[in-house]
Amino acid sequence: MSPPVSPFPGFRRPDSTAVAWAVSPGLTGYDSAVTFMEERAAAIADGRAGELVWLVEHPPLYSAGVSSKAADLLQPDRFPVHRSGRGGQYTYHGPGQRVAYLMLDLRERGRDTRAFVTALESWIIAALARFNVVGETRGERVGVWVRRPDLGVDREDKIAAIGVKLRRWVSFHGVSLNVAPDLDHFTGIVPCGISRHGVTSLADLGVAIDMPSADEALAEAFRPIFGPADAEAEPPPRLEASVVRSP
Repeated sequence: MSPPVSPFPGFRRPDSTAVAWAVSPGLTGYDSAVTFMEERAAAIADGRAGELVWLVEHPPLYSAGVSSKAADLLQPDRFPVHRSGRGGQYTYHGPGQRVAYLMLDLRERGRDTRAFVTALESWIIAALARFNVVGETRGERVGVWVRRPDLGVDREDKIAAIGVKLRRWVSFHGVSLNVAPDLDHFTGIVPCGISRHGVTSLADLGVAIDMPSADEALAEAFRPIFGPADAEAEPPPRLEASVVRSP
């Protein structure tokens, strides 16, 4: 297994322009979130808006990335299924999971997709370290993983997923960090197409924190890698969907 990734040297803008940082309360509907991201990414590409990191929680749902396989949707009637243009396969979103959508202008950050994904992984690893959780990467598997020797010699579980899309070198979609979601909800899919490993959360690892504490750790870990970030006066509009309960 590879060792923990060392701190990433940075994915900053040379002009040090601050990224807007917004948090939406409650549950944000998935389709309207995608619409907002697409519109914001287009505005960034056209020079009509600045970069944005947007933190949300979604109602329970499954999202299918461009590489998803039908066989990996094990319980198609359990939660709404949303087709997505992001990279990756099936993933779950729901309450207790912090989703961070990143609308960043990679024209100002080196136009390097691989370095961008590495920066995202390093960001999550640095945030986890603030809670004494060791996150690691795997060359053959995108995302952030935690070793679970308590559950088996070779056991490791995924704690954060990454799925991004670039259009005109502006990113959207992003990362999802499992703070305290219902892990049983992941059993309706093969998460990210990987059946050999499990899924975990900070709560599952014994780290009992609230979402604002997770957000603070994400903000603190973001700046050394991506540069300054400032709160927006108004977060993007919240889209409210009713919560669908697991049967």
